[in-house]
Amino acid sequence: MSQIVIGRQFRGPPNSGNGGYVCGVLAREIEGPATSVLRAPVPLDHPLSYARRDGAVIMSNAEGQLIGTGEAAPAAELPEPPVRPSLAAAQAAGERYAGLVQGFHPICFTCGADRPDGDGLRVFTGQLASAPKGVVAGVWTPHRAFADADGLITAEVIWAALDCPGFFAWVEREGRHGALLGTMTAEVLRRPAPGEPLIVLAWPIARDGRKETAGAALLGPDGEVLARAHQVWIVMGPRPPAARIEAAASEA
Repeated sequence: MSQIVIGRQFRGPPNSGNGGYVCGVLAREIEGPATSVLRAPVPLDHPLSYARRDGAVIMSNAEGQLIGTGEAAPAAELPEPPVRPSLAAAQAAGERYAGLVQGFHPICFTCGADRPDGDGLRVFTGQLASAPKGVVAGVWTPHRAFADADGLITAEVIWAALDCPGFFAWVEREGRHGALLGTMTAEVLRRPAPGEPLIVLAWPIARDGRKETAGAALLGPDGEVLARAHQVWIVMGPRPPAARIEAAASEA
């Protein structure tokens, strides 16, 4: 067993770790696709226990409360991008990012508009023109501050970049705010270098009660898939209608 600290830089809500980043931390020692499940808010700037048990990674706090788990997952569970927009189309979509005009999480590591480049990721995704409602895209150029000793962007930062776009896919689809990332399954096929312009894409898949599922992908300008993810979001507040909403991708 070892210890790990999630620093305040990597917050999502003001006092809790960014869901995608923490999911990536849980998955970084797992080869290939992995599923991470968050069970409780992730404390910031406090030592957390980090252990491997029966092939899974277990994270818990000082009191022994389970924070999250990570384990290997089948690649078949991961969705394919429904569209592969051009860099120009993704850039135009990102300029429609709802967080630029509404106060969602301005200090979030992934999508916070108040975070300077190199401190936060500044992944801004908005409705993609000529795509089904809820398909969002944007351009992300990774900062050198997030590279490792090999000169490539770390896997947990890539997971973080895929996090919030799935939330905003449902914001665009339904106009409803307030959801927490519960489960994320992802694989990183190629880690990019700093300064490489990339397309971040996300789309709603289905809703069942309080569970909203979304897909997300990191693409190169030529359509190469660098990473892809499946997310389960838990809606906060009053329970939505139980009727299932099919994926936006199925409407294309």
